Amino acid sequence: MKNLFNEEMECIEILDYGGPEKLQLTKRQIPEIKEGEVLIKVHAAGVNRPDIMQRQGLYPPPPGASDIPGLEISGEIVSINSSLKNFKIGDKVCALVSGGGYATYCVAPEKQILPIPKGLTYIEAAGIPETFFTVWTNVFERGKLQKGDKILIHGGASGIGTTAIQLAKVFGAEVITTVGSDSKINKTKQLGANLSINYKTNDFVKVINEYTNNKGVNVILDIVGANYFERNCKILSKNGKLIIIAFQGGFEKKINMLPILTKWLTITGSTLRPRSVEEKGNIADQLYKKVWPIIEKKLVMPQIYGTYNLKDANKAHAAIEASDHIGKIILTNT
Repeated sequence: MKNLFNEEMECIEILDYGGPEKLQLTKRQIPEIKEGEVLIKVHAAGVNRPDIMQRQGLYPPPPGASDIPGLEISGEIVSINSSLKNFKIGDKVCALVSGGGYATYCVAPEKQILPIPKGLTYIEAAGIPETFFTVWTNVFERGKLQKGDKILIHGGASGIGTTAIQLAKVFGAEVITTVGSDSKINKTKQLGANLSINYKTNDFVKVINEYTNNKGVNVILDIVGANYFERNCKILSKNGKLIIIAFQGGFEKKINMLPILTKWLTITGSTLRPRSVEEKGNIADQLYKKVWPIIEKKLVMPQIYGTYNLKDANKAHAAIEASDHIGKIILTNT
């Protein structure tokens, strides 16, 4: 087999911080792999909000990570430099990466790789890693969601939201979500939401308090941040948990902290990208044991809204920013 690392690959680079037009297709040398890593020929890559933030200069890659955007991929293993030997050349896989996904080849730690679930396409598999890793670690590990709990998922039509709705439902929770249009209400209900609220036309605090007879919800998965903080506290039950994973509504605001004490609330949150390979590997193991079987039964599926060719990454970013999509937008190399 010829030495791939002397070859060039196509990839997307960020010319400068700014709008989608700052993304440009270029060529670079295929990256070499270190111990514990594999090289994947990328067939598809997911597009996520952190990619948008990186392009805007708001979310730089962690030390040692590729400056090429892209946090999740699917494809075929073409080279291995790992003593783990859990995979072999030719295996079809999906992977969580810290960068480099918008390319025809991408390096991934073997511990962060999973086999493509049986019956799924490369495009579907590329929509799994970032969202499923995020939802599992936040909702089930940090939020400790239990059967019979009520969960509120903000941004229910996003990639994170559509994944969280399905997983929460299949594990026995009652699901409430907020969305930005009536068409998104219909889709989120199809995915399993018991109640879906258009936050643009309704006060979600009032609607949820009426729906729960003022008992509130046990867990909230929040992508908004400061602007929703006090409203979230109003609808959490006693011992409720607020899990913040993004700050689309800002991260600074004067707040009333009294409900944290009077309701015994837990306020937490996390980021995925800076975590260690070992931590991400542990999440991968949990997903493979507990979630892969239900994906293969089609009880939970990545929701694919649309695809763009790698060279049109700027159009994919514009589509994400328009917020009209439901589910995932994917880049393809085929």
